[in-house]
Amino acid sequence: MNAVDAGTFPDRSPRGGKRMRLKGLIRKEFLQIMRDPSSIGIAFLMPLVLLFIFGYGVSLDARDVPIALVVEQPNADTSALTGSFFGSPYFKPVPMFGMHEAVRELMSHRVDGIVHLREDFSKRLRQPGGASIQVIVNGMDANTARLIAGYVEGAWGGWLERRAVETGTVLPMPVQVEHRVWFNPEIRSQNFLVPGLVAVIMALIGALLTALVISREWERGTMEALLVTPVSMGEILLGKLIPYFLLGMGGMILSVAMAVFLFDVPLRGSIWVLFVTSSLFLLAMLGMGLLISTVAKSQFVASQVAIIGTFLPAFLLSGFIFDIGSMPPVVRAITRLFAARYFVAILQTLFLAGNVWSVILPNAFALLVMAAFFLGLTRRRSRKRLE
Repeated sequence: MNAVDAGTFPDRSPRGGKRMRLKGLIRKEFLQIMRDPSSIGIAFLMPLVLLFIFGYGVSLDARDVPIALVVEQPNADTSALTGSFFGSPYFKPVPMFGMHEAVRELMSHRVDGIVHLREDFSKRLRQPGGASIQVIVNGMDANTARLIAGYVEGAWGGWLERRAVETGTVLPMPVQVEHRVWFNPEIRSQNFLVPGLVAVIMALIGALLTALVISREWERGTMEALLVTPVSMGEILLGKLIPYFLLGMGGMILSVAMAVFLFDVPLRGSIWVLFVTSSLFLLAMLGMGLLISTVAKSQFVASQVAIIGTFLPAFLLSGFIFDIGSMPPVVRAITRLFAARYFVAILQTLFLAGNVWSVILPNAFALLVMAAFFLGLTRRRSRKRLE
């Protein structure tokens, strides 16, 4: 009797059978993704759209602010001062002939502020008390109003310093302020917003992708056929988790590449730390999405719950735009329930400051706990039975 090579037979051990079933489930899910363009759109098209909108359309910087200049008595002094506004990138000065016209333009929102130089400006400038300028800003947008007031003070102070140098006088300044900006020396709001936007995009991708997978199986009637096969519920969940994890990481790589190469956001931290922490955050979001999909057997309900439970908290309560430290204590406590809060802190630190372990490690541990919680709860609630 000839010897038979055992390697020619398929592996029929329990471990080999489990591996084959898992490969089949992963292949099935990838085929489903290729047949359903919405999944690819969520993973790759949505990051492009959101990054373009927020990267180019949203800015916390006030530039080219239309401001009315009212000079009652033009002369060399007023021309030198108004030149500070014309030479500033923050203002778009509009000369006006009188306060009535300027106030009318301010009330119609065609200008955001008024700088008024009275006719005795030059006379008072040479007196011991000095001259003053009147600044009126539109306070409906409090943030822009504060920025305009600060920019005007900066232009005024810069003009006073130049005038003191030209006249050879000493400018009385009891306190000398030297500004030094760390981590974002250009003071570009894009450097702060774009890393946080990566977290918002990954939260939406991870939750939406998996929130629809099991509910879609129930709606199409394929879950019943899947449950009568020898596969376990753990294999079903793992077969759905792995493809969407790879898809989500692909969306993350695309978002980071756009942040660095398109928006010129510096990445000062380690790429490997970014990869590991992104994996933890994505697992937490995928686990949350699977939990939603397990409970809600309707795709519409699952998608709405995923958006409300992930996108809105990631946008409003993560520190992406609004500073958590300025929120009321109750709201600050609520932010600790959302994984995006921890990931935004990691991303902003990695991009702008580098590997600051006192920030990265505690937040990464929180992401690990949340990922284990959501995945464990999903496995506990998943039962291989028809209900």
